[in-house]
Amino acid sequence: MAQAMLVPPGSDCFFYFTKESLAAIEKRIADEKSNRDKDERKDDGGHEEVQPTPNNDLEAGKTLPFIYGDIPPEMVSEPLEDLDPYYINKKTFIVLNKGKTIFRFSATSALYLLSPFNVIRRVAIKILVHSYPFQLFFF
Repeated sequence: MAQAMLVPPGSDCFFYFTKESLAAIEKRIADEKSNRDKDERKDDGGHEEVQPTPNNDLEAGKTLPFIYGDIPPEMVSEPLEDLDPYYINKKTFIVLNKGKTIFRFSATSALYLLSPFNVIRRVAIKILVHSYPFQLFFF
């Protein structure tokens, strides 16, 4: 029986999205696929598995719920591991801006060239999630 990974409330639940995080997601996806292949061979006869659904409070574009507390200042506009258990086996990460708005991005290579850790992509994400983009150039 698969256990759902619950995120503890508070600011201790924020983790940077790293190459190790991406490798762990890929490993979980491979394990899930191999388990699914084994289950298909057994064919239990009509038994359906309950699929998780995305958490409505953690949708992209919404504000982070108060239960998660304040974002540490060094983690603002930085790629973080996804908080929603629905996305635990999907290649995604989130970025939070100062207003605690959730932005969700794919961890696959953009344009088949730019990995999530590429400097160009990271700068583009920071510009995209900045609350007031025109202030960026007029410090």
